[in-house]
Amino acid sequence: MNTQAVIDHITHWLQSYIENSPCKGFVIGVSGGIDSAVSSTLAARTGHPLICVEMPIHQHHAQVSRAREHIDFLKANYDNVSSVEVELSGVYDTLLDALPEVPDGLDPQMPLVNTRARLRMSTLYYFAALHSSLVVGTGNKVEDFGIGFFTKYGDGGVDLSPIADLVKTEVYALGAELGVNTAIMEAAPTDGLWGDDRTDEDQIGASYPELEWAMDFDGDESTLSERQTEVLAIYRRLNGANQHKMEPIPVCDIPAGLK
Repeated sequence: MNTQAVIDHITHWLQSYIENSPCKGFVIGVSGGIDSAVSSTLAARTGHPLICVEMPIHQHHAQVSRAREHIDFLKANYDNVSSVEVELSGVYDTLLDALPEVPDGLDPQMPLVNTRARLRMSTLYYFAALHSSLVVGTGNKVEDFGIGFFTKYGDGGVDLSPIADLVKTEVYALGAELGVNTAIMEAAPTDGLWGDDRTDEDQIGASYPELEWAMDFDGDESTLSERQTEVLAIYRRLNGANQHKMEPIPVCDIPAGLK
C-alpha cells in the first residue's frame, strides 16, 4: 500500500465532501484507539473546523489519557482543531436507574454496552447540529463490513466513513505515517464500551490480522490448521449474525393495488 498516497486521497475526499455540502466542519468522537486517532487526524488535515469530543462513561483511565494525549497532538499541529469533554457517566447512571430491572435469566450486559455507544452518538449529533458539522465515523473495513463489530445507531450512526475501506493493519500503517503517538499505536484494540480493559480480541476470539485473513480466504479448507479453521468459523458466525447491521434497512413495499 502506498500509505502517503492513501492519506492524501482520503484527505482530499473529505475536503471534497464537505465543500459540496452545506456543512462547515467535522465532529468526531476520540476514544484513545487507533481508528479514532487516524480518522481525526485525517479530518484535521483538511483544514476545515474539527471538534474532537471526549465522552467518558466510567472509562478505563488508560483510554482517557490516550485520548487526551492525541487531542493535544492534534491541537499542537492543526489550528483548525478544538475539543470538548462531555462526562456521560452520570447520564448513563440516571438512564439505568430509570429502566426496569432485567428479569432473571436475561443477560443485561449487551444492551447496556450498546446504550453507551448510543449516548455517545446522540452527543456527537448535538455538536454536529450546533455547529453545522458532519459526524465522522471511525469504523474500519473488518468491523463495518466483515463481522459487524459496531453498535447499530451507536458508533455506526455517522455521516461519512473515511477509513471503512481499510483493514486494521492498514489503519495502523496510516497511523505510523501520520505520527499517531506510541501509546495508541501499541495499545490493544478495544471498543471501550465495558468500563474495563477487555480487548476486541477478548470479545471476538480472534485478532484483526486473523480476521483479515478470514475475510480474504477462498481456498481449500482441508489444508487449514486447527486455528485457521477456528478463526474461519468465528468470522463466518459473526458475519452471518450481523448482516442486519451491514445491509440496508428492509423496507416493506406495498403493492400498488393495496394503496
